[in-house]
Amino acid sequence: MRLVIDRSVAMLAAPARSSCTMVAMFFNLPTLLTWTRIVAIPLIVGVFYLPLDGATRNLVATVMFVGFAATDWLDGWLARRLNQTSAFGAFLDPVADKILVCAALLVLVDQHRIHVLLALVIIGREIAISSLREWMAQIGASRSVAVHMLGKFKTATQMTAIPFLLYDGRLFGFIDTRIWGTALIVVATVLTIWSMVYYLQRALPEIRAKVR
Repeated sequence: MRLVIDRSVAMLAAPARSSCTMVAMFFNLPTLLTWTRIVAIPLIVGVFYLPLDGATRNLVATVMFVGFAATDWLDGWLARRLNQTSAFGAFLDPVADKILVCAALLVLVDQHRIHVLLALVIIGREIAISSLREWMAQIGASRSVAVHMLGKFKTATQMTAIPFLLYDGRLFGFIDTRIWGTALIVVATVLTIWSMVYYLQRALPEIRAKVR
């Protein structure tokens, strides 16, 4: 009789434990920080529709972008520190980064600060490589398209260029962020194409093997 009762209690407790696990996975501190990068998108876009002067809008948008982008490092550090790494967090982190960058690029295109072709190349590459990585994971060859140093340089250059272009003024009175931002976004576009070619070359043997 007691065995039956214990089993019944265990069965009732299992959904509760599962629910707690799901909540912990979706809403732990590192994941909440990742969510903030997605929440930041309408906030950064909305700044340019507020009744503020141009310089103030630029400053607020720049500070917000830099602050939210910094959570990319912080959430990873906290996840390791608090032992709260999860498959969902690993999935959401790069998605949040890419959405934030793409949204910022669209804002800059709307503000006529970068050429639409540069934005299309960067956004198109992100979509193509994300799709390639998903397919490679499905066939068990995700290591072939693991993040390379080229991709890291590309990301670092993008994340420097975007705040410069959002600020669009003279930093410390003598650094013309429009000029520097434009130069850096061009370099980022070159690295974008270069890294895409690299990943495609790495994936090509697996693609050929599957075609056969």
